Parts: sequence; structure tokens; C-alpha cells
Amino acid sequence: MSFKDKILKNQSPWGSPPPGGGGQMPGGNGSGSRQDPPSLDDIIKNFQKTINKFSGGKTGGSRPIIIGILILVLLYIASGLYRVLPDEQGVVLRFGKYVNTTQPGLHYHFPTPFERVLTPKVTKVNRVDVGFRPASDSGRSSGVGNVPEESLMLTGDENIVDINYSVFWVIKDAQKFLFNIQSPVETVKAASETAMREVIAKNRIQNILTEGRSNIEVEVQEITQQILDEYGSGIQVTQVQTQQADPPEQVIDAFRDVQAARADRERSKNEAEAYANDVIPRARGEAEQVLQQAEAYKKEVVAKAEGEASRFLAIYNEYKDAKQVTQERMYLETMEKVLADIDKVIIDKESGSGVVPYLPLPELKKSGGNN
Repeated sequence: MSFKDKILKNQSPWGSPPPGGGGQMPGGNGSGSRQDPPSLDDIIKNFQKTINKFSGGKTGGSRPIIIGILILVLLYIASGLYRVLPDEQGVVLRFGKYVNTTQPGLHYHFPTPFERVLTPKVTKVNRVDVGFRPASDSGRSSGVGNVPEESLMLTGDENIVDINYSVFWVIKDAQKFLFNIQSPVETVKAASETAMREVIAKNRIQNILTEGRSNIEVEVQEITQQILDEYGSGIQVTQVQTQQADPPEQVIDAFRDVQAARADRERSKNEAEAYANDVIPRARGEAEQVLQQAEAYKKEVVAKAEGEASRFLAIYNEYKDAKQVTQERMYLETMEKVLADIDKVIIDKESGSGVVPYLPLPELKKSGGNN
């Protein structure tokens, strides 16, 4: 009987009718329950029996066929080998259900259709732009395309700011990344936009446009990460980078005038503070100097007056005890002070007639100095 006739009679190609119906797998027990697939030896033996039956029991002519079948079977088994690159993680699926995650290296899984492997790149840094599109994405030849519905946000002081930023992220859990979210890029964009609008709504426009950008970026990154973790996305946000933060285009000129006026005000204020910081300490120093000089003069005058009074009392006491001696002493001291800076010549009236009756003290002083 030919193979076609057997098929037409619902006979199993293994040589016996399928027990329990034609839809059951080989090796079934008729109850419809799932069993493990047959081993390689059982498959080879069944192939040999079938081929021997078709060839009338002669194995000599069927040997090449058997070898070819064995080669095909081995190739099929070898197709389960797979390699995970250093920047990837292997996610093994069995009939579409997650089984395990494999790390970089050579691994094996049951061949298709039993199992298959997905290898997402977990170290690649992905980028999502919010509020703008680069030239390559927007179809423009140069520059960037602004997206107002994403970039315009309301600040805490009821102003509107046009902010563009980029979110950088990597895969930290391949299983969650593949099965918990459907569109990773849109999920990251929506989460980061929600976080940015929340943070912008708590800040004033002046802080957003100037020194507050770095704090805003850190806060947006933290909130975005919290949202993605709640989703179980398996995504790690590495950085939020602000590309541009300006007032809306319609009012940017007026806003710049206001900013220039504020800058002028700050400059004038700083100059006034610098002048005050220079003049006030100097004036205080000069005032302190005058006070110290006055205090020193006061002490000097008082001390001198006290000294003169003490000297007078001392002379008075001496005068009471010895009037004549004290008078002569006072006279001599007074004459010493009066004649100290005057050139003096002493003439002796009682000297002899043959001698010049004067003593030239200035000349003697000069000659003494030259010697």
C-alpha cells in the first residue's frame, strides 16, 4: 500500500492508526493530555521502521535516506544554539511564554517552534526628544522643528515657557521591557512630559530661564523614573537634558527688553552696594581715627598739666625750706634756657691790661669741632 493510500485511510505515517483520533500527537495515550516530546533515539527508530516498511524491509538502498534524515535532525537540534552579545540580554520564550533571561555568552534553547530567543540591546543609550524634532526626524534640511503642543508649559507664576529637552534611557530589565509596555518611546515621552509639566508648574519663569535649570533636570529625572517603575517598564532614565528654555516666540522680544531692564537694575544696585561698601567703612575708619586722636590729645594735656602741677608743688616745697638757694637755682635754670641758643662772649673786667679781656666761646666751639 502506498503512502498516499495510508493517508487517505487515516493511517498514521508511523505504521499504525492513531489511537484516540487523527489529531493526537505520536506517543499519545488517547486522553488528550500533553506529554514530553519523544527522544532522539525514538525518532530515529520510528524513521527506520517507517522506511523499512516502505522499502519492503531492505535497508541497503534506504541507508542514504536515513543518513540524510539524521543530518536534517542534527541540523534541527543544532539550530537551538544561540549567542548573546556583550551589550545584550537573552530572553527565552517557550511557546511565547517567558522562561528565563540569559547573560552574554553561548547558550542553547529548544529549537523552533518550541522556543525562541529575543536579544534586546541593554547598554545602548536611547534618546527621546520632547518639544522639538531634529532635522532628520522632521524632514527638514536643517535646524529643528518645534512642537508647540509639547513644548509650551505653564509656570508657577502664570507665565508660559517654551522648553525643549531630551531624555536619555537604557534597558535595565529586558523581560519587563519586552512584555510590560507596548511602545517604549511613547511611554518614556509621556512620562517625562508629565514630570516636566509638574516641575515647571512649581517654579517661577525667572528661575526656569536662569540658574534653576539643573535642579529642574534632576527633579524631572526622578519623577520620570518613578512613573516608569510604577509601570514596570524595565527602563532606567540616565539623564534629562534641557536643550532650550525661552518665552513663547510671540512675546520673546518684549521679554528680552524686560530682562535687559532687570539686568540694568541689578547692575545699578550692585554698583551702589559696592560704593556704599567702600565709603561707609572708610568713613567709619576716619571717625574712629579722629576719636582716638582726640582721646590721645586729652590724655597728653591732662598728663602734662598734672606733671606741671606736681613740679610746681615740688619747687614750692623746696622754696619754703631754702628760699635763697631755690631762687638762685631757678635763676640759673632760667638763664640756661634763655642763653642756650645765643652766641656768648665773656669779658673779664679784672684781667690785666696786657691780655684781651674776653673769651670767644663760639670760636672755641668751632675750633673744637674741627679738631
